[in-house]
Amino acid sequence: MEKRDYYEVLGVGRDSADQAIKSAYRKLALRYHPDRNPDNSEAEEKFKEASEAYSVLSDAEKRNRYDRLGHQGVAGAGGFNPADFSDFSDIFGDFFGLGDLFGGGQRRSRARRGADLQYDLEVEFEDAVFGMNTEIRFPSSEVCGECDGSGAERGTSPRTCPTCSGRGQVQFQQGFFSVSRPCSSCRGAGRIAEKHCATCRGEGRVRKQRKLKINIPPGVDTGTRLRLTGEGEGGSQGGPPGDLYVLLSVREHPIFERAETDLHCEVPINVAQAALGVQIEVPALEGSEVLRIPPGAQSGSTYRIRHKGVAGVRDGRRGDLVIHIKVVVPAKMTKPQRQIFEQLLDELPADNTPTEKGIFEKVKNYFAN
Repeated sequence: MEKRDYYEVLGVGRDSADQAIKSAYRKLALRYHPDRNPDNSEAEEKFKEASEAYSVLSDAEKRNRYDRLGHQGVAGAGGFNPADFSDFSDIFGDFFGLGDLFGGGQRRSRARRGADLQYDLEVEFEDAVFGMNTEIRFPSSEVCGECDGSGAERGTSPRTCPTCSGRGQVQFQQGFFSVSRPCSSCRGAGRIAEKHCATCRGEGRVRKQRKLKINIPPGVDTGTRLRLTGEGEGGSQGGPPGDLYVLLSVREHPIFERAETDLHCEVPINVAQAALGVQIEVPALEGSEVLRIPPGAQSGSTYRIRHKGVAGVRDGRRGDLVIHIKVVVPAKMTKPQRQIFEQLLDELPADNTPTEKGIFEKVKNYFAN
């Protein structure tokens, strides 16, 4: 039976990146894995076919020969032989929580990366706009200084774990494969302390309050997450620390509202100013700005002052300050003011005011719908 094209088997294009090939194989392997399809010879064959394709396309040299010469170029290099490459253990470890899925593979390192942490930080509106330096405090696990992370009492040394013989993993049969999992006795360390360190109680790590200075860049907003590499919990058995993620929330401002990089602000003016036009000072983040209102301005009109908004986090470009005009009618008037408005009432065109009939007609039409 003629072999199918390896790219066709995995469902990827010939120009696909390594990660795309790996992702495609993961999906097929999960779907056709023999443990998920017991006594299904068709699924087993598809699993082997996908694994053979991946064993070639995941290897740069083999893939180059295959692209030039086809199956002849990798004759003898194909076939389902997982021991030929170590990437299978990573792939199946993601699916089933298993370590070295295939017997005979390389033993995994005992070193474990520390856990990632998240810190929720609330900042003032102005600090989010202009950026700031601040200091945060948070609990974290660090390598025990008393035992240097070994978990053993000072002056003693951990002994080899009798359960896993120091391998840190125990092996057992999982249907079609021989699989490994971290040893429960030593938690994958391969060694056990006869006398536990009194400071960390054998854990090798201790909980501490950490202080850390951080920089918040200009333009952040609620939901912005800052990643501080290596500032999470300490790793075990010499593993690297995790990362710290600072999740920001920004307090509301009494005057400004933010929409991405634009700032919005409502400014009241009186009827005379709206009718005749006026030059006024409006609030801005860095003091005040002069804005000219043209004659005949209507309540709700908007005016932009360019580049007086918030700087973008990525490109640094500032948005605009958007002023919303609100025409305010005086609730109480002096006698001279009332006389002026009465005169205006006689002078202004009558059709500027909706008639009573017109109002009732709109109400009637509204309820009719």
